[in-house]
Amino acid sequence: MQRYPRNTLGHGPTPPDPHWPGGARIAVSVVLNYEEGGENCVLHGDAASEAFLSDIAGAQPWPGKRHWNMESIYDYGARAGFWRVHRILTERAVPATVYGVATALARSPEQVAAMQGADWEIASHGLKWVEHRDMPEAEERAQIAEAIRLHTEVTGARPRGWYTGRCSENTLRLTAEEGGFDWISDTYDDDLPYWVEAGDRDQLVIPYTLEANDMRFATAPGYITGAQFFQYLKDTFDVLYAEGGRMFSIGLHCRLIGRPGKAAGLIRFLDYAAGHPGVWFARRGDIAAHWAATHPHRRRERPSQMPKEAFVARFGGVFEHSPWIAERAHALELGPAHDGAVGLHNALARIFRTASRAERLGVLTAHPDLAGKLAAARRLTADSTQEQASAGLDALTDAERDTFQRLNTAYVAKHGFPFIIAVRDHDKAGIMAAFETRLANDTETEFKTACAQVERIAALRLKDMLP
Repeated sequence: MQRYPRNTLGHGPTPPDPHWPGGARIAVSVVLNYEEGGENCVLHGDAASEAFLSDIAGAQPWPGKRHWNMESIYDYGARAGFWRVHRILTERAVPATVYGVATALARSPEQVAAMQGADWEIASHGLKWVEHRDMPEAEERAQIAEAIRLHTEVTGARPRGWYTGRCSENTLRLTAEEGGFDWISDTYDDDLPYWVEAGDRDQLVIPYTLEANDMRFATAPGYITGAQFFQYLKDTFDVLYAEGGRMFSIGLHCRLIGRPGKAAGLIRFLDYAAGHPGVWFARRGDIAAHWAATHPHRRRERPSQMPKEAFVARFGGVFEHSPWIAERAHALELGPAHDGAVGLHNALARIFRTASRAERLGVLTAHPDLAGKLAAARRLTADSTQEQASAGLDALTDAERDTFQRLNTAYVAKHGFPFIIAVRDHDKAGIMAAFETRLANDTETEFKTACAQVERIAALRLKDMLP
């Protein structure tokens, strides 16, 4: 088995209607990252100073030394930037979710009290604001547990949401497996929440953002002025608002957006968005609770996760009497994109299309004649019986039956395989007309046409079986 774990389909072409409270067109989630005091610093037991997300161009870590400029920039976020953002949001009654690094929260009791006084949601941003990329799984699991413990001790309640940010390939799985989070946000892959299955745990994911995010004041290419930040937020808001039924995350950092010139862009955007009806400013916990109530997760059959025997038993008849197609398809690189009707059909069709001509001819000859002897003897497969009945081929007059028998005999004598058509796409008269027309085609044309119709029949069958 080759299995591809990434989900490139998501909600697909028709995402669910979130039914936001009050009929809102858009949910806006303002996130304030509180990292000041949790960053790399020799005072914190780290090997070097911080070098990430500051206004120091080209910053590099200083091994074994305190970086006074870097520390002071982070300190600005706690000393001044936080309070500026706090005033901006509370004056406008805009709720926020805080991504709080546990050690940073522990070093900032006044700020924590202000967050709680504003009724902001305080989610966990990990134990320390450090890189997790190469962290062993056992160590990361232990740090998650310690972050929860310290967060609970400092705030009085365990965090119900999680975002690491500088995560490893294991982070999302480990936080889901922890089992106590209403939502996690270490993804950037959608405009709506979605569910993931981690063992027995159904975990809600609320995707975050790295582009509608003030971190780009500290990266290249990025924002230079508050006006640029405002324009990007406005453009994003306008598109999502016009689409309707979307979520808009905005990422902020005390030491970045807390600077006056940058804060001006945030102020302009909040006032702009507030001027629109149907805007729900919400904490991520509120969004999670709404989504869980409105779109609870329902586990379903997932072809990519099925063992071969079960897979073939379930889908071996999609191509008429040709289970070998399902057997070979099971060995393809299947993943979440193949767990719906369209995706699985693509996998099965790939096997059919690349089979030898003799094998494809075998699939064609496995199909019954339309309104033929097998139908009369009630020896069709359940799928074929239902399909022929859908076009009224089970209720023919004697004259119609004689015509079908004549056409069947002539078609097979000329082409060497039965006339095949996706009867659910046609009525009885349309089928008869197509039969008459195609009988005159050359065999190569009909072989290609019949193969295309076999694929169409398979697609319709799968749509009856899967989402």
